[in-house]
Amino acid sequence: MAQKQDKAAAAEAKKARKAASKAKRGQIFQAFNMQRKEDKALIPLMLGAFVVVTGVVFVIGMLMGIEWFLLPVGIAFGLLAAVILFGRRVQRNVYAKADGQPGAAGWALDNMRGRWRVTSAVAGTTQGDFVHRVLGRPGVVLVAEGSPHRVKSLLAQEKKRVARVVGDTPIYDFVVGNDEEAQQVPLRRLQARIMKLPNNLKPAQIDTLEKRMAALAQRAAGPQMPKGPMPQGAKMRSVQRAMRRR
Repeated sequence: MAQKQDKAAAAEAKKARKAASKAKRGQIFQAFNMQRKEDKALIPLMLGAFVVVTGVVFVIGMLMGIEWFLLPVGIAFGLLAAVILFGRRVQRNVYAKADGQPGAAGWALDNMRGRWRVTSAVAGTTQGDFVHRVLGRPGVVLVAEGSPHRVKSLLAQEKKRVARVVGDTPIYDFVVGNDEEAQQVPLRRLQARIMKLPNNLKPAQIDTLEKRMAALAQRAAGPQMPKGPMPQGAKMRSVQRAMRRR
């Protein structure tokens, strides 16, 4: 009886993996079609990357006298290069569309890889300016987005509020934007900038820090933020109503 149940469970798990794999392939194919329509250089560049990488490996094989042995390896590396190029161009396109839209920075933070603890919109204004908080090995990271003359004071207030709770834990702050003179961080580089911060805390210290932040949130909750970047020109009325009710 137990063996039958185990076999049934294994079959269901295999079926689920196949379904997930099929769905993932469908998403990739859909993303490829969308990118291909908007990016006319995509296919030529992917083909170029494939040919160049495969050719380089083949030439190396010729110099070593094992060109036909290395040809399958070159094809595999060529395909990998084409896929990597595709992924980067899709990512660049996504960030270009999201840049400048309310909630874009929060969306980028939510999609960070690793064990980061993101709390979106811990502070904000009715005009769509937000401060997001990230907890991780570096300590506390505050990320502001919105109008430069408003987010500066908003970020300073949140930093002061957090400092009362975290003690000597390092606090880093960034303002998302494209003004290099004002030391703003472009949206497409935000994740990389945070990932490069030094590791100052151990996992147990992050847990303690998260509890302190939860207590702080109970005292003063930030305004709600749209889930992900809003479409260009979208109205902020629903956000404003939600914030006025708080």
